[in-house]
Amino acid sequence: MADTYVYYFTILNQRTGESMLTRRRATLEAIKRNRGEPVFESQLEVDLSEVDSSGFLVRSVGGSHPADELWGEIRSLNLRAASREREALQLDEYSEGPRRHVLDLESRELRKEAERLQKKRSDTLAAELGHPEQAAEIKRFGTSPTPE
Repeated sequence: MADTYVYYFTILNQRTGESMLTRRRATLEAIKRNRGEPVFESQLEVDLSEVDSSGFLVRSVGGSHPADELWGEIRSLNLRAASREREALQLDEYSEGPRRHVLDLESRELRKEAERLQKKRSDTLAAELGHPEQAAEIKRFGTSPTPE
């Protein structure tokens, strides 16, 4: 599995001398290198592929719109599920069956959570448009259908 945790963190502002919260999350190792203090309440589990070589989260989680944040979470859940599926496929069914079973279960649960969030995102976008009947179209295409 290639999951890791990332956190927002505080660093000392060189100009003002005050502590400030960063806008990007990073691994504990990256925070330590940057002489920051992690905000443990902001912990987020992500796929390792979402972290750059410096230890910073590549994607934006807290977009200006709530649906943007949900989209990031959905993407991360799907990446984590795919990672478990890849690992399970590499295991021998007979000698490593229990581990393979656990990975399959975890993958299914992650996919279920992604589907739940996708529905929530679709419903939110449809409600904003004032057209709840468009929720199925939004879910299918990931965005609002273009008006004709």
